[in-house]
Amino acid sequence: MHSSGLADTLTAPATGRLWPRWLFLRALGLIFLSAFHSLAFQIHGLIGERGILPAREYLALVRSAVGGVQRFWYAPTLLWVNAGDTALTIVIVAGIACSALLVANVWPRAAVALCTVLFLSCVAALQDFSMYQSDGMLLEAGFISAFLAPNGFRPGLGEHDPPSRISHFMLLWEWFRIYFESGIVKLASGDPHWRDFTAMDEYYQNGPLPTWLGWYVQHFPHWYHAATVAVTFAVELVLVWAMFLPRRFRIACFVGVTALQVGIIATANYGFLNYLVLVLGVLLLDDGVLARVGRRSPTDTATPDRPHWRRIMEAAVLGVAFYATVVAFVPLPLLSAPARLLDPFRVANAYGLFANMTEARYEVEFQGSRDGSAWVAYPFRYKPQDVRERPGIYAPYQPRFDWNLWFASLGPWQQSSWVVLAQQRLLEGSPSVLRLFRDDPFHGRPPALVRTVLWQYWFTDAATRRATGAWWRRRELGPFTGTVGRPTPPSPAP
Repeated sequence: MHSSGLADTLTAPATGRLWPRWLFLRALGLIFLSAFHSLAFQIHGLIGERGILPAREYLALVRSAVGGVQRFWYAPTLLWVNAGDTALTIVIVAGIACSALLVANVWPRAAVALCTVLFLSCVAALQDFSMYQSDGMLLEAGFISAFLAPNGFRPGLGEHDPPSRISHFMLLWEWFRIYFESGIVKLASGDPHWRDFTAMDEYYQNGPLPTWLGWYVQHFPHWYHAATVAVTFAVELVLVWAMFLPRRFRIACFVGVTALQVGIIATANYGFLNYLVLVLGVLLLDDGVLARVGRRSPTDTATPDRPHWRRIMEAAVLGVAFYATVVAFVPLPLLSAPARLLDPFRVANAYGLFANMTEARYEVEFQGSRDGSAWVAYPFRYKPQDVRERPGIYAPYQPRFDWNLWFASLGPWQQSSWVVLAQQRLLEGSPSVLRLFRDDPFHGRPPALVRTVLWQYWFTDAATRRATGAWWRRRELGPFTGTVGRPTPPSPAP
């Protein structure tokens, strides 16, 4: 088949997929909205002018190290124009507006493309605060959805412009890879907890940000936790292959993976990650299934009237992306140029969730002092600290500062030097960094010293919680980064 015929075949309509596409795009708009909403409250403290890792300084370093046009590939962000606080605010407000347009089904193709570009602009400048697989998942889904979405101002179901086969497949291919590659890395990692079926025994208390429901599930017997390991492997390595099977198997697969994701959402806070995986699964369904639950059966779809050059471009771009996703997970050094080309844009990723399970829960706490004797803790918004405070449920909100501190606690502080920068910002009394905490214990008068302390946390048992009301117990392990103080002003010359 010549290239033109292949392009026509790949971009032919995926029949019977109008309602799943409509539902998916509305949900994707809500996920983008949650991502920009969470950044609205954090981005100035993370990468603002008085933030922990200022974007302006980072981009200046990139310019000096790379220079020329290549810097735009290394850091693909609109913030090259301006990386100050006002520019950050504009990007976030624009992202919220475009997300709302996508939810409302107004110019969906343009809206999802702009959401992707604006979110990429944030991710490319967030540095240590964007090292999450979920960011790549959302960027990949947004990128492909720019081809999936119907054209027009108010397209409704988009009968005039049905989804193409290749864009529909590529989104399901992302969904498949998230599960299957995660199953593969669990086996390949050699982690004994997955092999002896104990991976879930401490999972609910050791994850980044547990929920109060996770406290209850943590106390279930070992046989239950071992069974969830078996279910996880069954879903990730076996059930997801139903994507390639006839309709009734795909429907059964949708039911199974939806139940799994609902359970994960209830017992842990992973930001928008599980919501995105959940709504990608909607694309397993078809118009006939949704007609049974009250959705009107759409009229027959027509072949979209798209220019031939656009069909060829869509097939070529998504074909390269497909190839890059394969070599990203199974590296082929001599054939990996497309993957390297797309790598900074994070639209063709390798996935692998929970390859190794953490065996203990550690927490890094910031403390300030005026005299070096009495220390006061800075209260966190989301991560465990007060042992009597019930763990919350706030996903899809993504608290990147709290989340990163969990990662930092798992290794030496030198691997997370941004923690020391955060201490310095607290000494300066940076308002944007202080807003990352629940409140300022020093009421606008910064302390003379700031230190970080490492704690180990465990869920309490039922008897202890009944007696004391405590959800956690904790033990201080000692300093994490050490103490940072204000520089001593030089003595006046004699």
